[in-house]
Amino acid sequence: MKTIIAERLERLRTVMRREHLAAFIFPSTDPHNSEYVPQHWEGRKWISGFDGSAGTAVVTLNGAALWTDSRYFIAAAEQLRDTEYVLMKERVEGTPTIAQWLWQQIGESGLTEVAIDGMCASASQVEALVAALRGNGGMTLRTNLDPLALIWDGRPPVPDNAVEVQPLQYAGETAHDKLSRLRRSLSQRHADGMLVCALDDIAWLTNLRGTDVHCTPVFVAYLLVSPDSATLYIDGAKVGSDVRAYLEGEGIGLDCYENVGKGLRHYSAYNILLDPDEVNSTLFRAASRQLNVVRGASPVPMMKAVKNEAEADGFRAAMLRDGVAMVKFLRWLRPAVAAGGQTEMSVAAKLHELRAAQPLFRDISFDTIAGYEAHGAIVHYEADSASDAVLEPHGLLLLDSGAQYLDGTTDITRTVALGALSDEQRRVYTLVLKGHLQLQNLKFPDGAAGTQLDAVARMAMWREGMNFMHGTGHGVGAYLSVHEGPHQIRQEWRPAPMCAGMTVTDEPGLYLEGRFGVRIENTLLTVPYLTTEFGRFLQFEPLTLCPIDKAPIVAEMLSGEERGWLNRYHAMVEERLSPMLATEEREWLHEACAPL
Repeated sequence: MKTIIAERLERLRTVMRREHLAAFIFPSTDPHNSEYVPQHWEGRKWISGFDGSAGTAVVTLNGAALWTDSRYFIAAAEQLRDTEYVLMKERVEGTPTIAQWLWQQIGESGLTEVAIDGMCASASQVEALVAALRGNGGMTLRTNLDPLALIWDGRPPVPDNAVEVQPLQYAGETAHDKLSRLRRSLSQRHADGMLVCALDDIAWLTNLRGTDVHCTPVFVAYLLVSPDSATLYIDGAKVGSDVRAYLEGEGIGLDCYENVGKGLRHYSAYNILLDPDEVNSTLFRAASRQLNVVRGASPVPMMKAVKNEAEADGFRAAMLRDGVAMVKFLRWLRPAVAAGGQTEMSVAAKLHELRAAQPLFRDISFDTIAGYEAHGAIVHYEADSASDAVLEPHGLLLLDSGAQYLDGTTDITRTVALGALSDEQRRVYTLVLKGHLQLQNLKFPDGAAGTQLDAVARMAMWREGMNFMHGTGHGVGAYLSVHEGPHQIRQEWRPAPMCAGMTVTDEPGLYLEGRFGVRIENTLLTVPYLTTEFGRFLQFEPLTLCPIDKAPIVAEMLSGEERGWLNRYHAMVEERLSPMLATEEREWLHEACAPL
């Protein structure tokens, strides 16, 4: 890999020298600011070898660096080893910003122009970068070059997979009605229309799904909404006659994907809302030269985040089937490990097999994380043939997985004792469990932000001088992206309110590098609790149905209240899953859910 990356960097630098560029910046996104992108836009991965979902690679004529967050510190260090890339740990004291590092690298070279592909960077990202570069030595930014088009031999094409209609029984609301709601929301913001760029927003608004992105049922397109029309810009090969007829009935026209710029030029309403965090810089700047732009946050993520009754019921049904697969897997796991021959990859494959046997299964919702012992401390670890660890009947296996069903998306983490554990492992496991239970059973005012809830999941571990650096919870889509906003539960301030109808995960963890990791995750639905003279209060309904391993628990570390919460959760799991299981599986579940 070292030689391959070196060759790619030299090809890039040949282009940079010809274009008189001091540096080129590769973000992780595509023209739609996606978290997970089609292979065609995996440029940062191609140029660096780092395959995490978040990170920015920066290449100068004499150096290279990669910025990423704490989820990937260990994995990135391994993947960048023996390349010239320097790992930059975001939000760690002493780590320079991209602009600071660039000025250190190129300050004496005489070159001051830095480049980024404006189609693959949001308008706000480019604006912030322009200001930072200007403030660090007066560097300038160019946005009209895609060097990958010149140097990436065999670059995968933009996918042209067919799209399909999401049945109304699962969507719960017609596309026509969603667009009507969107227009009302836009009117309240004094906007006549908007360009929707986020792929999951487009899929949700149109009630269409696709397979253009790994594990995420979306398709590459733009949606231009005006007061009296809507146009889906998409490769025509993706749209069959049935989908064309459906879209016509919902009041949505069709045009070629490449014509979105032309569509903006011909947009005739008085003004248009563009979200600078979602619209790429190239389209944002082009529209701003021609149209009256209302700059603001897209209303679609909040609309999508609040699930309707059909979507909530779909989640509940999907979680039942997912729980059946998980019980079958967990019942199989320990005896299989004791018998020998199981590895991280083989158990992930077994879980995939059991999920695929469930009705309405379409795909996994992300690549399974199966981390045994030290690998469990790598937050977003993914085993490969080189790292695939053999499982032994001792220690902890961290298993983070999920599925895409036609009626819902699942995301669950269980950390399982495969046999004897150390006292430290049991103590850390119980601290994580305490945080999980405290958040899952929290009551809170309607509209509280996720950041205000976050400390509840960390209190027990903070008392021990321990912490984790990733978020505690994220939204989950309704047969859409496993990561959904705008709400989040995390330490860093996120102002989006928690509202009834939102899904969110509850996934505190602790990671001891080189030793083991623990994470426990359920997906929750935010529902009403009660209304008093002090206002409306909310609580969480656990959607995930799967036993939490009791073997590692230090029982005396749990309060009576926490023990009661766990026992009630397990009683619910047993009640709901038992009718769907065979006799031997019910017996296993009964023991797994027995009161602590």
